[in-house]
Amino acid sequence: MKVVLDTNVLVSALLTPYGPSARVLDALLAGRLIPVFDDRILREYEEVLGRSRFGFEPQDVKALLDFFRSEGVTVATPPLNTELPDPDDVMFVEAAIAGTADAIVTGNRKHFPAERCSGIAVVSPVELLSMLKAVGDGS
Repeated sequence: MKVVLDTNVLVSALLTPYGPSARVLDALLAGRLIPVFDDRILREYEEVLGRSRFGFEPQDVKALLDFFRSEGVTVATPPLNTELPDPDDVMFVEAAIAGTADAIVTGNRKHFPAERCSGIAVVSPVELLSMLKAVGDGS
């Protein structure tokens, strides 16, 4: 299953290692999910995960981003003519469409109104884990 991960999912996964977002990251690292992203998304991951307030180890952030680069799907994203509550989130929808992702995974579903996401499912980490379990590919 190909997914676009909102940055908040990665932050949550690293801050709460036994929570739903961490289980999504575990599924990704185990190859049960394929990350879809573009260069803007990777830059945002790097910038946000590198913030000193989180205290993440730089080598851990680098290893995670290297994993994305080696195992994920990098897409070129044509601009999407849509507005979202947070304009910075449009890149996630653009990447999902360009990469034919099955879902955008976010902790802020209200930032991704269904009618503005071109048919891409927008799910929480808990919902994604249920989807994986339903297809026999989750724990």
